[in-house]
Amino acid sequence: MKVLTRIMSLLTGILFLLASCHNNRTQQSLDSGDTIPLKYARLITLIQQDCFQIAILQNPWQPSKILHRYVLVDKNLPLPQSLPEGCTVIRTPVNRAVVYSSVHYSLLELLKATNCIDGVCDAEYILNPSLQEKIQKGEIRDYGNSMSPNLEQIMEQHPDILMPSPFEQSGSYGKLGQLGIPIVECADYMETSALGRAEWMRFYGMLFGKEAQADSLFQTIETEYKRLKKLATESRHKPSLLCEMKTGANWFVPGGNSTSGQLYQDAGAKYVFAHLENSGALPLPFEAVLEQAEDAEVWLIKYNQKEPLSYRQLKQDYEPYTHFKAWKEKRIYGCNTKYIPFYEETPFQPHLLLKDLIRLLHPELLPNEKSRYFTPLS
Repeated sequence: MKVLTRIMSLLTGILFLLASCHNNRTQQSLDSGDTIPLKYARLITLIQQDCFQIAILQNPWQPSKILHRYVLVDKNLPLPQSLPEGCTVIRTPVNRAVVYSSVHYSLLELLKATNCIDGVCDAEYILNPSLQEKIQKGEIRDYGNSMSPNLEQIMEQHPDILMPSPFEQSGSYGKLGQLGIPIVECADYMETSALGRAEWMRFYGMLFGKEAQADSLFQTIETEYKRLKKLATESRHKPSLLCEMKTGANWFVPGGNSTSGQLYQDAGAKYVFAHLENSGALPLPFEAVLEQAEDAEVWLIKYNQKEPLSYRQLKQDYEPYTHFKAWKEKRIYGCNTKYIPFYEETPFQPHLLLKDLIRLLHPELLPNEKSRYFTPLS
């Protein structure tokens, strides 16, 4: 009899909790509740309420506006009775997601959540061998180009969420936005610091039921990043640094407030375009780059091709490259992203790139470290 009484009492408590979540808590403003403190991310706010979580994404291009607002509700709980207009509800944990980039696939691999991936876009650009194997076996679908994915296949499979990276003037995603599938706008790349971008993993962890794992992983990355940043301050010399190269008529230069710009400075470099306040890349004519960076001591280039980039090829491609001091003194370092998982690893593991840059810029500080991304051009 006592056992039966205890069971009835427990059931009553559960029903009371569900009713409370369903009725009372939803009457509060969704912006109320306990804000989950974030140390570095500036474009996202996370709020914990009794029965659900809220994620508010700030518009990187119009800071006074909201890019998107999400309510994350556990699948085992009923939906709140009333929600604000324009709010996207996501039932968690997500079981089937379409991931648009290698960046977020790699993060889910770190969180041991690749079993939650229904499909990917731009599969041919993802180096991860386990992903390619899963695609070959049919365990993960290839939905084609991220700019124009196969909508018919997506509609047929109807995954839980889509995870594209938004860009300025992207609007409502056209037909993709009409499928009735929640779109998680992965605007992490617009953060102004490497740790700020990496901290978005806490939001992605909430989506996939990996909140504790994401929090633990971020703490580990933060600790190592701060250690390396402090180490870089021990070098008195800050080499001036130029990055990227001309694409078409323009040279796309990361701004001083971009994750790349901040990371170069954290590595103990004097980034020649640190004065530019933009957080994205700014297109500049070659003449403007040469004027500002002609005397840069170090030049970093990311490229994608079968053969290693060489000084000879650079000269053949565009002879004015030879005017830079880094070309004359043979201090150009390249990262061939066709074979090196730069874009898959560094966004959410910025400490790996920071270590590589410190090794390159201040070899005396990390004498036993080998190159991970950038090596001297032949």
